[in-house]
This record gives sequence, structure tokens and C-alpha cells, in this order.
Amino acid sequence: MDANSFLMGGGGAPTAKFPTPGTVVGGHITEQPSVEQQRDIQTGDKKFWADGNPMMQLVVTVQTDQRDPSIEDDDGRRRIFVKGQMKNAVADAVRQAGGRGLEVGGILRVRYSHDGEQKQRGFSPPKQYEAHYTPAAAAQLQGQQPTAPAAAPPAQYAAPAPAAVPAGVNPVTGEITSNYAQPAPAAPQGNEPPF
Repeated sequence: MDANSFLMGGGGAPTAKFPTPGTVVGGHITEQPSVEQQRDIQTGDKKFWADGNPMMQLVVTVQTDQRDPSIEDDDGRRRIFVKGQMKNAVADAVRQAGGRGLEVGGILRVRYSHDGEQKQRGFSPPKQYEAHYTPAAAAQLQGQQPTAPAAAPPAQYAAPAPAAVPAGVNPVTGEITSNYAQPAPAAPQGNEPPF
């Protein structure tokens, strides 16, 4: 939890759920990912490995298009707790994207692909995940905007927006070059996530 969440009493975004194979959760990363110690689901106690070292996890908050009517004022943000096999999938996705880590504004999508081999009797088989990551700069170049607007930091000076030039008019000289509207450029393609 960051200092402002502590101050304002927020417990963070709801936890992302992966109930069935094929479930995908993802979107723009809205805050700097953090590392925290895992906790036991039943007791809330911190978890440790057999050698005494703490079991850690990465917490990534993403802006999804999900809305749960049982959550008051649900804004669609979800926390993905990255650990175990999911950690490997996310790390591979970051490497494939040419990144060095997850960053605010990047797009992370995680998919529960299937169940792994059941290793212990009485336990559920481990969930297996796939991940896709688009770094922030690439997401911006592809024109992928966050689902919900983020608050912009205050600026000392904001340049005025350039005036729109009608289609068929030379933007430098102002001459009419055509009586017909020019077609809009095609949307970028080829980097669509696999899920």
C-alpha cells in the first residue's frame, strides 16, 4: 500500500479473479507495481518458505473494463497478484516486448490458460497462465488509450492545441488542393495481443 492509500483509508483496488480457464484480466497499468509478502488466504498470516525466507509477490494494478455491481463505486481497477507460474509468464512477456520491467501506462494482460499437473493429493491443480505486455511508449504510439482517464499532473505551461485543418487544404499555404475529403489513415495493425 502506498502512503496516499494509507492516508485516505483505501485498501487498494479489488483483486483480479481468474475463475475458469480462458479468463483474461488486463489493461493499462495505473500505478507503480509493488512487491509485498504473500499472506495466507485463511489466516492472513505472512507466508514463508521452508528455509525461513519470505514468500514475495508483485502487485500490479490495471485499469480494466470490468464492473462488479457488488463493489461500491467500482472504477474497473483490479490488482493482479503476480507469483508462482504467473511470475514466469509475465517476465517472459516483458522480455518479448523488449522491456526491462512493468511501467505505468504499459498494458498487461494475463490469461488463465489451463490447469497444470496435480502434484499433491487433496489440492487443486496449479493454474497456468499466459501474459502479454505492451510497454507504455508502444501503447501510446499504437493509440491505445487508458479505459478510464487518469488525473494529469499539473503543468507549468501548456501549449495551445494546433488548429484543425480541413481535409483537402494545404496546412502550410492554406490552398485548396481537393474538393474531396481525404480518407482517414488506417489504424495501426499487427501488434494486437493474442488474447
